[in-house]
Amino acid sequence: MSKLTISLSPHVHGGDSVQKNMYGVCLALMPALIVSLCFFGLGAAIVTAASVISCIFFEWAITKFILKRDELTITDGSAILTGLLLAFNVPSNLPIWIIVIGALFAIGVGKMTYGGLGQNPFNPALLGRVFLLISFPVQMTTWPVSGQLGSYVDVQTAATPLSIMQNAISTGDASLLNELPDSFHMLIGQTGGSMGEASAICLLLGCLYMLYKKIITWHIPVSIILTVFVFAGVLHLTNPVYANPVQVILSGGLMLGACFMATDYVTSPMSHKGQLIYGVSIGLLTVIIRNWGAYPEGMSFAILIMNVFTPLINTYCKPKRFGEVKK
Repeated sequence: MSKLTISLSPHVHGGDSVQKNMYGVCLALMPALIVSLCFFGLGAAIVTAASVISCIFFEWAITKFILKRDELTITDGSAILTGLLLAFNVPSNLPIWIIVIGALFAIGVGKMTYGGLGQNPFNPALLGRVFLLISFPVQMTTWPVSGQLGSYVDVQTAATPLSIMQNAISTGDASLLNELPDSFHMLIGQTGGSMGEASAICLLLGCLYMLYKKIITWHIPVSIILTVFVFAGVLHLTNPVYANPVQVILSGGLMLGACFMATDYVTSPMSHKGQLIYGVSIGLLTVIIRNWGAYPEGMSFAILIMNVFTPLINTYCKPKRFGEVKK
């Protein structure tokens, strides 16, 4: 007679795994990465490779020599994804040594300090990006012009759409917005900025792929984009010095943040109601920081601020319990 082993629920496995989802997000980023390589060339390739390799190395080294764990986590795809997202958030002409410092901060402080994947309260890639922005503001705000495929550090730089928008607001001169690229070029990504600003349409394709594969749900990206569109539209109708909402949505790292960074499992709310609150709050904060903050881009700060409130949102928006008796 065979021994019957009874384990805790759940007893049916859905086929999901950390590794499958992480590599699924990496695959969704590939169209945007290919377009970035086409627009920024050698610089994009060097920055991406340095970021991914550094993140993998630091996670391996910290796990083995500091945490002294036998189980290695570098194969689950999370370090690769952090490296890709960090590369997407920096200029393609950023020196390698700065990328390495950003990777060390993202993995060492943003992730492994709290115990590794699943325990970090902040998005590691965004934490690394903000750390670099504060530490190296000149290098992190010097954006190469697209099309210089064979150049890396010695590239021609120019203003980005976000800096043009901020300049128009600060001077009160709406005519400066005429310098913005048209919406079509902003959609395909032929503008200056970080690699993650290279192509809004490719990021949307990646988002649709993740929705199709059920890696993410629509609640966070749609609520962020819709909130920004409405808020920016109201400002534009009130005063033409503010850019129109389509240009606001297609500029900067809004698409990257809404689709790939705010949707991070660990740092975002679990319930759909909580995700809507989270997304609307990020959208509002992004527009506020962009228009009245010190930095042209507000997406990173907005997501990190709402990462802090995720535990509170989870406490407030608890899912319905089966068998619960209402008082």
